[in-house]
Amino acid sequence: MLRRPASALALSLALTLAACGNLVPGGREPVRPQAQAAPRAVAVAPETQVCLGELGARGANFSPLPDRFYGAGCATVGTVSLTALQGDAARFQLTNLGPVSCPLADTLAAWARFGVDRAAREVLGAPLARIETMGSYSCRTIAGSDRMSAHATAQAVDIGAFVLADGRRISVLEDWSGGTPDEQRFLRLVHASACKRFGTILGPAYNAAHRDHFHLEATGRGFCR
Repeated sequence: MLRRPASALALSLALTLAACGNLVPGGREPVRPQAQAAPRAVAVAPETQVCLGELGARGANFSPLPDRFYGAGCATVGTVSLTALQGDAARFQLTNLGPVSCPLADTLAAWARFGVDRAAREVLGAPLARIETMGSYSCRTIAGSDRMSAHATAQAVDIGAFVLADGRRISVLEDWSGGTPDEQRFLRLVHASACKRFGTILGPAYNAAHRDHFHLEATGRGFCR
């Protein structure tokens, strides 16, 4: 009877144990994760590339989004996901904001810094910490109309409130008419500043539907109410 060398037996045993280690109870092969493809780069039109460069120069935190077409006149083309903006001395956050067109994001960044943050420090004595929005993209018509809203193409954003670094929260609904004199002055200053930058601006003075927010739209020809 021939005997295998000890080294051969050790090698055979190691291979057998290694094979067993690849099995789960019952002898089935374990589930192995599938390799994930690298994310595809977002295709960006030349005019959007220029806008993205300008937005980056403002110190904004954003990511380009792929173009999407939903039908019925609804689409998000040349949009970004915008999460934070740069003030004179610090950054501030944005909440509840969906896709926004790059030109709208760029105008929003300038308004937030020069129109909102500076007004907050001048009138209320504290810098801006957060802008609370009520959303941007929404596939819908203008209320009481069959015309598509600028929200349907991510060309509008609704602003509900501003939070300062000291914790104070100034909301359009509560403070446009019911706030302190300084809070009311602040809201009217940021509204007036928006009227110098955006194409269409609607607020509590326009109608009851806008009693709780500022509607800021990239499109339009300077309609401000």
